[in-house]
Amino acid sequence: MCLDELQEGRLPIMRSTDKTAEAARVMSICNACRYCEGHCAVFQAMELRLEFNSDTLDYLANLCHNCGACYHNCQYAPPHEFQLNVPAAMAELRQENYGIYAWPGFMGKLFANNGLWVSFLSIVVITLFLGGTAILTGDDFFSAHDNAFYGVISHDVLAAMFGAVGGFVLLALLVSIVKFWRTMNLPSPFRLDYPRVMQGIKDALSLKYLDGGNGQGCSYPSETPSMARRWFHQMTFWGFMLCFAATSSATVLHYGFDLPAPYGYLSLPKLFGILGGLGLIVGPAGLLILKARADAAPKGKTNKGMDVSFLVLLFLTSLTGLCLMFVRDTQYVGVMLSIHLGVVMTLFLSMPYGKFVHGFYRLIALIVFAVEKNDHKQVVGVCPDKKAA
Repeated sequence: MCLDELQEGRLPIMRSTDKTAEAARVMSICNACRYCEGHCAVFQAMELRLEFNSDTLDYLANLCHNCGACYHNCQYAPPHEFQLNVPAAMAELRQENYGIYAWPGFMGKLFANNGLWVSFLSIVVITLFLGGTAILTGDDFFSAHDNAFYGVISHDVLAAMFGAVGGFVLLALLVSIVKFWRTMNLPSPFRLDYPRVMQGIKDALSLKYLDGGNGQGCSYPSETPSMARRWFHQMTFWGFMLCFAATSSATVLHYGFDLPAPYGYLSLPKLFGILGGLGLIVGPAGLLILKARADAAPKGKTNKGMDVSFLVLLFLTSLTGLCLMFVRDTQYVGVMLSIHLGVVMTLFLSMPYGKFVHGFYRLIALIVFAVEKNDHKQVVGVCPDKKAA
């Protein structure tokens, strides 16, 4: 099969959409060319395949880190008649994944179509609801309290409220992850090759494939390689993990040692929270700046609302959390608490439908790649020309 025939995109795919068709066309041309095989895992995984159906394309799309190196080195990129743009095709397919694997499905479509507006509307509605409820049912909403924010909304109410929301979010995440896991044809977690699993986890945590394939970083936001995107991603991830550690340590102190909040500035919850909060301000802010400056072509025609909503929510969660810490002993604690809880609850509700769950899809894809690379397995396709070759 020659490149001109591949350009027409006559390929069998299980889920037929414009985005899967374009991704199949792009990957078929790349598989015939193979000039970029040294750039990242996408092209190495691609070479193990003779057919590009929707499941395979979802796998390759989540291996792509959108570093841009292949786009800037491609001989068939625009203005060539093939109009080859691997990062854009993969980015648009990942955007489609949010709705395909989401549970419940209508929530995935809601966030995918109107991500940023839905997030801001949710913040406003939840904030007004919490603030209004606290004013109508509590005392001295606009006063300082000896037990800080627990004087506005009790610990038991907060635990019940976020316990319910957290339970739904965990269920939605689990269903989505299981659906993607099955699509990747992975065995039961108890039958995995764990040395390979650990390699996939290591590649994910170290953001190995944000080095552009040359150790110099992404061609992002410009053609000049830079490690900035990798550094900001790391700050965002570890900032999030430190905030999670802050919540976890506070839970242990509260229930395990009968030491309820608020805690002092030198306590573990506060130290973890402050460091994590700073990471979640600098990291998302840096990524948003890079995104605004980046060349539009490799990013693709994705829904900009969903592209930025998760970063904005992380940034606002950290910012309002740090502000709440500083005003917890003042008359502004009620207002700031309502705003912070509105942002945090919106962040929770959006997790199964955007960038957060994509992190799990990418981790699974990297595990599959580590297993395949180790075992040198080749997926047999149905393309006659390839078989003849």
